Amino acid sequence: MLAHNLTQFARVLRRAGIAVGTDRLLAGVRALEAVGLERREDVHAALSAVMLERHEQQAVFDAAFEAFWRDPKLLERMMYLLLPKVERRGEKEPPKRANRVAEALSASRPRDAPARPAAAPEEETRFEATFTWSERERLQHADFETMTTAEFEAVKALVERLPPPFAPVQRRRRQAATRGRLDLRATLRRMARTPHTLVPQFVQPSEELPAAVVLLDISGSMERYARIFLHYAHGLMQRRYRLQVFTFGTRLTHITRALRVHDADAALAATAAQVADWHGGTRIASSLEEFNRVWARRVLAGNAALLLVSDGLDRDEHGDLGKAAAHLRLFAHEIVWLNPLLRFSGFEPRAAGIRALLPQVDRFLPVHNLASLADLGRALAAPPRRPGLTKWN
Repeated sequence: MLAHNLTQFARVLRRAGIAVGTDRLLAGVRALEAVGLERREDVHAALSAVMLERHEQQAVFDAAFEAFWRDPKLLERMMYLLLPKVERRGEKEPPKRANRVAEALSASRPRDAPARPAAAPEEETRFEATFTWSERERLQHADFETMTTAEFEAVKALVERLPPPFAPVQRRRRQAATRGRLDLRATLRRMARTPHTLVPQFVQPSEELPAAVVLLDISGSMERYARIFLHYAHGLMQRRYRLQVFTFGTRLTHITRALRVHDADAALAATAAQVADWHGGTRIASSLEEFNRVWARRVLAGNAALLLVSDGLDRDEHGDLGKAAAHLRLFAHEIVWLNPLLRFSGFEPRAAGIRALLPQVDRFLPVHNLASLADLGRALAAPPRRPGLTKWN
């Protein structure tokens, strides 16, 4: 019975986004045999010690543990709790991570579980499951990390159509136009081809989309944000935006060619096949050093901006992050750091990696929901303001 319950609990964790394989499940059985079942706190500590691989997963695990091991009738009651309810003033907002846990628990209901009694025809109520306008408005400000699977899939489609972060820039060269500034040279050439005929020729300034380079952190703590940003980058590239995209976790990978595939699912599948260090550790210093040595001179030419998408939690013991960031500053026209940790109002740059990067950054912006990505263009249009460390000192 214990093994069966643990198996069901592992399925709930997997549906909530925590990868729990057979090895962790067997380790959980051995851990419970070692600590016993007398104290609930010992069971919680033993299972979290063997089933989690990152500290960020602890909140999801705690919510799932509290709900799953409450009583044997859990699944039936969770189905009832998932029904829409009228919000009242003064009620506390539920924990943000409960969405994924509730969705996982509803999906794990056994087939032979007794169904709820059917309501009378006059009392039957139907709910529209499609995303309405108000639902899309709510998704604009929902954190990617706390979204359910259905919400996350809906956001993938929305993010592909967001506006580009940089406005077009004027080139020195001009292009022919039907109106604008008179082009005397072109007019004289036209008269030489057709004598006795005066047809004025005009020119106007030409515009082009600026080049940009994306360095995307795909470590475990950035998984959901990285996946959404890949869809964002794919949408920009399909609109002929000049973008070079690199991923880094424990190594640097150039994925621009994979993202040029027109179909989004095929492009992300090609990217996943090319990237070998997805959902792994973080070696920011070594990755920046390799980028400076191999790619910087090639892709950062022509006043290209660099978008660094990372939480700055570096675990590289063999590189000098401050030196690598200073070297990168020599190549990039502008360094924009997009950090999901800025969604917290009390954020302070205490991590060594963040403190090493900040002095070399021109802009320090949040990227954790649709609204932050949509406002990226307006934020980058403002004059640059280097954050440094003085703001938090």
